[in-house]
Amino acid sequence: MFEPIKQAFGEFMGRYYQGLVPTTKPMFEFVGRGFGKSVQYAPTRMIDAAEEMLAAWQRNDTDSAPTQPPKLPVIIVAMARDVIPTGRDFNRQIADPEYVMLEDDPKGRMFALRTVASDIRTQVAFFTQDEPTARSLAAQFGLFLDATGNRRFAAVFKNPLGEDEEWPVVIETPEIPFISVRTEAKNLCILAADLTLKVTVPLYSAPGADNPNNDQSGSPGTTDPSGYLGVADTPIAFIEAKP
Repeated sequence: MFEPIKQAFGEFMGRYYQGLVPTTKPMFEFVGRGFGKSVQYAPTRMIDAAEEMLAAWQRNDTDSAPTQPPKLPVIIVAMARDVIPTGRDFNRQIADPEYVMLEDDPKGRMFALRTVASDIRTQVAFFTQDEPTARSLAAQFGLFLDATGNRRFAAVFKNPLGEDEEWPVVIETPEIPFISVRTEAKNLCILAADLTLKVTVPLYSAPGADNPNNDQSGSPGTTDPSGYLGVADTPIAFIEAKP
């Protein structure tokens, strides 16, 4: 259920990468290398295993060619596996199902909607062979976060009809410190930043075939499901799919 968040943050990092201005010689190669060969996900948070994550990157055959010296700089992103509820002073999740209709549904079906409001701890680490490059990448990332339009972005989820819906992801604060990570390796500089993504994840449900509230308008378990029967005083909200 959180995979769309990971995809959306990857696209967010892609926008940062596209806007990089090379200020050192290694950065010219970095920006010309391509996003897919420059920014990678790690399986978990990595501040305590930074060098292991770098070793995994070095073993990754991104060019489908004979082994070459590892390409640096590289940016490695990791998300924590824990689940942290978002503070109610920032957002409230929908715990009790709300009945909603999808705005462009020709059958006018009702579905039950709940939402999960969660904080996802995320780390972005910059690996370079020289300090000026690491500091430039980090400073430009901080500048990118500070841009008004980058304080939030959208994650795309599927609704019961298989259509795309955009739900917000908000960066808690753009004021992110970049901490130097100690390493035994020579000629390796690592700067890491921790940020918190405040996400909203929709959870739709439709009635099963044996549910007495099934309106018999579709086929349960497909992208043409049945909706819930309603009554005149059932509160309804309308949800618009992504254009």
